[in-house]
Amino acid sequence: MSNRPDTEGGGGLRAGALGTFDSVVMAVVGCGPAYAVAGIVPLVVATAGLAAPAVLLFCAIPMIGIALAFRHLGRLDVNAGASYSWVARSLHPLLGFLSGWAVLCSTTVFLVSATVPAGEATLSLVSPGPAHDTGLTVVIGVGWFLLMALVAARGSRFGTLARTTLGAVQLALLLLFAVAGLLADDKAAEFSFSWLGFGHFAGPDAFVAGALVAGVTYWGWDVTSNLSEETRDSRRTSGLGGLIGVTLTGAVFVLFTVSALGVLGPTAIADDPAGYLSALGQSIWPGWGGRLLALAVLLSTVSTLELALLSASRTLFAMGRDRTLPRIFGRTHPEWRTPWVATLTVAAVAVLLLVAALTAGSGAEFIASAVSGVGLHIAFYYALAGLAVVVVHRTVLFSSAGTLFFVGLWPLGGAVFMGWIFVESVPALNAQALGIGLGALALGLVPMSLTWFQGRSYYRPRPLVPLSGHPEHTEATDEFVAFDAFGGGAAARPASRGGSSGRDDVLSDF
Repeated sequence: MSNRPDTEGGGGLRAGALGTFDSVVMAVVGCGPAYAVAGIVPLVVATAGLAAPAVLLFCAIPMIGIALAFRHLGRLDVNAGASYSWVARSLHPLLGFLSGWAVLCSTTVFLVSATVPAGEATLSLVSPGPAHDTGLTVVIGVGWFLLMALVAARGSRFGTLARTTLGAVQLALLLLFAVAGLLADDKAAEFSFSWLGFGHFAGPDAFVAGALVAGVTYWGWDVTSNLSEETRDSRRTSGLGGLIGVTLTGAVFVLFTVSALGVLGPTAIADDPAGYLSALGQSIWPGWGGRLLALAVLLSTVSTLELALLSASRTLFAMGRDRTLPRIFGRTHPEWRTPWVATLTVAAVAVLLLVAALTAGSGAEFIASAVSGVGLHIAFYYALAGLAVVVVHRTVLFSSAGTLFFVGLWPLGGAVFMGWIFVESVPALNAQALGIGLGALALGLVPMSLTWFQGRSYYRPRPLVPLSGHPEHTEATDEFVAFDAFGGGAAARPASRGGSSGRDDVLSDF
């Protein structure tokens, strides 16, 4: 919020720990390209068949609109809670709290569902046999998870070089095999541009089911907004990282899916979702192909675990700082300047949920339902953010064509798309997926009601105002204006001093 209470224990988060390049890397790695290709793309293929590339492509377009919403809202309110704060200050505090709660639920469930695949990917590097040993798989996966929890507690800057290396290696491997698959002579299906259209959908239900899963594929780039308080010049760099992250990973997902469908065919992928990546690697490069793709999945899963922890811990930290959850979560480490209590709490809850799921004998079923449940959480808080940016800027939307499109129509289209996916997918989900999705959200009503009646200041927010009317923006626009809604080509020039900069202030942050 704009009037944040003092942080306990360490004076707040470490400002300036991350730069522009770090933000871009985190947005790309946060989407977990290789993890998504291994675990989520097969689910899209199972629901949409040859239309899977079209689902991924069509979902990327509204997702870029949501990334634009995050960018413009982040310029107005630099807050570790991101949508938790923005939605409260633009729509309503109750919706803001639920938005933050959705982030906590989605990241925690993801941490549970991704821990076992981390163990499986590790074992598959040695031999595919031990991957069937559930106990060993879980132990290795939990080991990776706890290591990433310690890294996250140590600080977002800690391990930046390693994070960059992990991201570069997995992207290079995915692109290498995607291109090799496109050039392969022996194919199960010949590519057609109809794969990128609506011709292969069995009906609207198939698209909705695929889109709900595809939303999880693109999720994770918004960690850059949760790290905005720790990013240099964050009013610019967070949004840029998110936009580049969504665009780049979207291109990789579509390209790789087209390649996999061509080499293996939709039936082979849908029938063996756990082993299709190994089969693809062996088809392209017998002997080493499967292991190299397993390496990419391992690197992606491990790095994604860390960034999901960073996103969850910063959101929980912001809620503790605002006293909408216990204030201990707003405590920072005196030396590391990180929300270590929030980080370790999220990690502990995730491990407990994993143990409970495995003890009940529903580990595999839980992981399958978790994707759909998390999809509801994502659609919920992304839709609110897309709507929030339009409400905040409603008085300046018609000041220029660029503002109307990039701040109004595109984010609003993303919000409508996410809302439609949410509503349409609920009747089709099983009880466990609904429990993870709607049930977890409903639990948030308990702490929200308690803190509402306690009169926390969070529920009396100062509304956000667009930059053209923002007092903190006046001095900045008196000096420089740039152009390009996506942050490219920053041709700085003096602004006119007559109240108008010559370019829309809303689009002048880069």
